[in-house]
Amino acid sequence: MKTNRVLQIVVIANLSAISTLLYITLKFPWPFATFLDIQFSNLPAIIAGFSLGPVSGVAVVLIRTVLKLAITGTSTMYVGEFADVVISSATVIVSSILYLKMRNKRGAILASLAGGVTWVVVAVLANYFFLVDFYIELFFGGDEAPLIAMMSRIPGITQTNWMSRFILFAAIPMNVVLASLVYGITFFVYKRISHFIDALNDKFFPRETVSPTLNENNTRTQS
Repeated sequence: MKTNRVLQIVVIANLSAISTLLYITLKFPWPFATFLDIQFSNLPAIIAGFSLGPVSGVAVVLIRTVLKLAITGTSTMYVGEFADVVISSATVIVSSILYLKMRNKRGAILASLAGGVTWVVVAVLANYFFLVDFYIELFFGGDEAPLIAMMSRIPGITQTNWMSRFILFAAIPMNVVLASLVYGITFFVYKRISHFIDALNDKFFPRETVSPTLNENNTRTQS
């Protein structure tokens, strides 16, 4: 069903507000790397992508990030927020495009799997190639020792193997757990939210119908 533009804006605004609230309040540090948080702000963005398309999903990601920065600022020199935008946008785009091509249960499963894989792969590659380096440079002035200290729970971590240990004990498992939780919840709640949006669309923005009399007159005129 094509959603009215006004309703689309309203839905994006509400999902962005929920995403911001989840971004700020509900978070749990990953035990092997305390600078990484398990937080569920991608849930509303994925729902927006599934129901309204990838542009709307990414819009929720961007709006919630701006709101979060306006409300609480940053504790990571903007590296954490930048990482969230990159990872979230990638997973929302991939999963929503797949779901829009196959809007059924099988499509939802495939879209969730593809989105989850994208989430983990992008997170690992981004952390390995630039995010961690940005964080060390901006937050610790290029000194990696404080970051290694924050990962002291990782078995056998040293100054020579810390990146591989970080990927193995933090980046991969945390994002696998987080993606599984978020897409699992999305799978169970999306249909109810989608039906609610469709009901609002039908109630407040009904599609125009052509009266039978008008159809009959048009047919006679053409004949």
